[in-house]
Amino acid sequence: MAGDDSRAQVQLAEDTLARRRRVLGEDHPDTLASADNLAISLRAVGGHPGTLTSVSKIASCLLHRDEHQAARELAEDTLACRRRVLGEDHPDTLASAFQLVGELTELGEYQAAKELNEDTLDRRRRVLGDRHPDTMTSAALALFLSGLAADPKARALLETMLATWSQPGEGREPDG
Repeated sequence: MAGDDSRAQVQLAEDTLARRRRVLGEDHPDTLASADNLAISLRAVGGHPGTLTSVSKIASCLLHRDEHQAARELAEDTLACRRRVLGEDHPDTLASAFQLVGELTELGEYQAAKELNEDTLDRRRRVLGDRHPDTMTSAALALFLSGLAADPKARALLETMLATWSQPGEGREPDG
């Protein structure tokens, strides 16, 4: 019975969020509060793979809104749940690990990002093969993070680049 209540709570939170997005827009405080309520409801439901996908998507939305700490926390929760429910080597678990690598990078935690990405790369190689696009993306990021973790100049360059890139400007379309 408690499971039915949790699923009903998630459905209500999803419906409320959809309506607020439509009526109030993405950036309205009430819409953002509804997204937070949905995330809380999804966490309460726990380990269903579809639920974990939804939580992962919310973490991505938070990241794109520059809410990096909240995105990190959701990504950590999602990764822990996917590890428990799907196993360490499931492709969805590896995708969650890669998402957390991105959030750690955004927060400037380059060494932690590097270590998690190295583990993710090893697992992707073993599970997906060297030629899989996800494996190659992790490999490219490994090269990038190796430089950031070791070289303060590389970190400074990245921070400048990210600050510049996040601003709409000449030759770049603003994020919509």
